[in-house]
Amino acid sequence: MHAHRWILLTAALCGASACNRTPEPAAEAPKAEAPAAAPVIGIDLAGLDKAVAPGDDFDEYANGGWRKNAVIPDDRSSTGVFLEVFQKAEKRNADLVQGLAKANPAAGTPERKIADYYAAFMDEAGIEQRGLAPLQPWLDRVDAIATPADLARYIGSTVRADTDPLNATNFATDNLFGLFVAQGLEDPSQNVGYLMQGGLGMPDREYYLAADKEMAANREKYQAYIAHQLKLAGASDADAAAKAKAIFDLEMKIANAHANIVDSQDVHKANNPWETAAFAGKAPGMDWKAFFDGAGLGGQKVLIAWQPEAIKKLSALVASQPLQTWKDYLRFHAIDHSAGLLPKAYADASFEFHGKTLQGTPKQRDRWKRAIGATNGALGDAIGQIYVKQYFPASSKAQVEEMVNNILAAFREGVDKLEWMTPATKEKAKAKAATMRVGVGYPETWRDYASLEVKADDPLGNARRAEEFEYRHQTAKLGKPADRAEWWMTPQTVNAVQLPLQNAMNFPAAILEAPFFDPKADAAANYGAIGAVIGHEISHGFDNTGAEFDDQGRLRNWWTPEDAAHFKAAGDRLVAQYNAYEPMPGLHINGEQTLGENIADVSGLAIAYTAYRKSLGGKEAPVIDGLTGDQRFFIAYAQAWRTKTRDAALRAQVIGDGHAPGRYRAQTVRNVDAWYAAFPSKAGEKLFLEPKDRVKIW
Repeated sequence: MHAHRWILLTAALCGASACNRTPEPAAEAPKAEAPAAAPVIGIDLAGLDKAVAPGDDFDEYANGGWRKNAVIPDDRSSTGVFLEVFQKAEKRNADLVQGLAKANPAAGTPERKIADYYAAFMDEAGIEQRGLAPLQPWLDRVDAIATPADLARYIGSTVRADTDPLNATNFATDNLFGLFVAQGLEDPSQNVGYLMQGGLGMPDREYYLAADKEMAANREKYQAYIAHQLKLAGASDADAAAKAKAIFDLEMKIANAHANIVDSQDVHKANNPWETAAFAGKAPGMDWKAFFDGAGLGGQKVLIAWQPEAIKKLSALVASQPLQTWKDYLRFHAIDHSAGLLPKAYADASFEFHGKTLQGTPKQRDRWKRAIGATNGALGDAIGQIYVKQYFPASSKAQVEEMVNNILAAFREGVDKLEWMTPATKEKAKAKAATMRVGVGYPETWRDYASLEVKADDPLGNARRAEEFEYRHQTAKLGKPADRAEWWMTPQTVNAVQLPLQNAMNFPAAILEAPFFDPKADAAANYGAIGAVIGHEISHGFDNTGAEFDDQGRLRNWWTPEDAAHFKAAGDRLVAQYNAYEPMPGLHINGEQTLGENIADVSGLAIAYTAYRKSLGGKEAPVIDGLTGDQRFFIAYAQAWRTKTRDAALRAQVIGDGHAPGRYRAQTVRNVDAWYAAFPSKAGEKLFLEPKDRVKIW
């Protein structure tokens, strides 16, 4: 879930990227003498397209029937299994949140804050009546900027905990800089701050720099959108147009300063501890003392500069570009950031550009859906406590933990069987797997929202205060011991994540639902779907990034040179395999950018299959509806990745996401020997790989 360590992006998903975030373990195959206990098949037979040869296109074979009839909702950029499960969680969240409003909970309680946050977001009449006034304090602060120190202090005040380069691979923010707080790369004893790049109004630097006509059109529309929002806020046509051009030109310079995704994924390039007193010398231009004061980071001795060259260039831009241009830029970004909570004209224009132009989504989501999403974002743990009590029993948690342990055991056994790996590296890999912390359903401790002020008549203020509350929560961890049990997703998030610094995994309750997991379903379906998700997250601990960290989450090389070379060669073959995929004419997947996710897919599928076969206790699974157990396993895997995506959203994913599109993730089966036995494929078919060309890593 989105990307690097999430199974996908929560933006649909990322997010992703959240970016987002299984009841029982699969049962053993039923005995022939007990037909009454036969499980449901757990896969969508009607979704198959048997006219397609599995060896030519396994995704189309498994999902072609579904895809022919699938309709992308007007308010979505894509549809598929993740949306299906998300909508189930969304409906449950709506029932909970709307129910609280009717219950009239006591003032000051988490339930009251949930009800008030939702009610404020839904108050469209009040939002129209208040106009731009709720944002005016921030706009006044921009207007008051008179000196370079004022500018730096204001930029510092906009820093939020809205980047995450390791868990969600969110490498940038719409603010000029973002902060990630976690244990140190080389010192796991305490938390440090990671300063990261930002400042763009479009999703990624490629939207500014790519030469194709689609991106050129996006740039033209973005400049028009900037002008439109400035006019709504009171600028004349001529003034808005001139300022929009200057703002856009500044963002072009910011885009040129940014590190690309592949470089941002490289933890070695990111390992740059800078003393805060040295920032002025290492990245001259901006008044760093004023910046750190504004960000509340003045007491920190060291921060890690994740993208050091970008930070240097952004600092230089703060000094070199006209003060008035920066003020106009900051004014626009304040409006754009909060447009969804401003009057309808602002919100509609924001959706027209960010939703329709950039994602191809024809219709804005209903307001109640946006309100539920926003309330979850602000008060996620408070809602999560209620969610798990109602929808995730303790028995389910125990059963899923057992399934995770089974797959971890299969991974450790698989390591022992690797012929290419030396004993020394094997022992360290197994030690890391043995100490990997597994969180299923929900966290052990919950966030306390007592200090978060929520008003039933201040939706924009609520959102701003919630962002600051999260920032203060994160910065309060600086210098303190890392919490290895900390969760990075709420229970109601349809996602899963591997946490390399904690050597841990989170599997939120909301993803542990059919069709990912059904306690009544055939073991093959459960292991092929949620089992492969579990395997994916385990494998992230050993992908091209995860393999850089030891069992304590410390950045350390625990590989022999020979093993590292073999691992690198296998990764290079996987890069080449994905580079060959072309989702749209002229637009290829970047195999390097998606490598971590692809390694996790290949390895996760392989260990889930091993665990599935082990669950059968040496017996063969029954044939159900003409399909063997192995066939059902691989179909379940492919159907978990079924997607149908609008062209604009597909382009955005290929350009800016660490995950390959779902249909190519379904083709991962071509690297697994057992798939060839289940669906005999021969040379000449499009997916066929000679045994020597199949990528096997773990």
